Amino acid sequence: MTDRTSPAHIAILTVSDRAASGEYEDKGGPGAEGWLRDTITSPIEVIRQIVPDGREIVAEALRDLCDNQQADLILVTGGTGPAPRDLTPEAIADIAHREYPGFGEEMRRASLLEVPTAILSRQTAVSRGKTLIITIPGKPSAIATCLNAVFAAVPYCLDLLGAAYIETDPAKIKAFRPKAK
Repeated sequence: MTDRTSPAHIAILTVSDRAASGEYEDKGGPGAEGWLRDTITSPIEVIRQIVPDGREIVAEALRDLCDNQQADLILVTGGTGPAPRDLTPEAIADIAHREYPGFGEEMRRASLLEVPTAILSRQTAVSRGKTLIITIPGKPSAIATCLNAVFAAVPYCLDLLGAAYIETDPAKIKAFRPKAK
């Protein structure tokens, strides 16, 4: 049985050369954290980290967040487009135990209703051990679009992985959990 009183450990990893060097203000990390704090009603602890683009540095950061810091959920902003340094999906593939392609499919579907370039996104979701990792855009309004599209499935996915229990404000996102028999 999952402990419902301990806070869920959530990490937000921003992948951006410019944000990592300080020449650009990270808006994705704060945007994702704001969305989470507005939506999740159970206790959470959020940590944010910024790394430059690059397959190995992203993979290393994710391994640390999963294996050493034991994050239950990681949201990764940035690095999912077609630019040469956008290697977040490749880094995630390097560390993933399982892939959940439905997350990326649904986020692209929802985003395509707002912007035709959403088709260029290579968003995905994977798990490593008990950690669920979801890639999201870096723009706060796009983050909301994507998380609104998929987050109803996240609490139950975390339950199935044996991660921390989270509950959502049903007025914002109604978490789906099958009814007990």
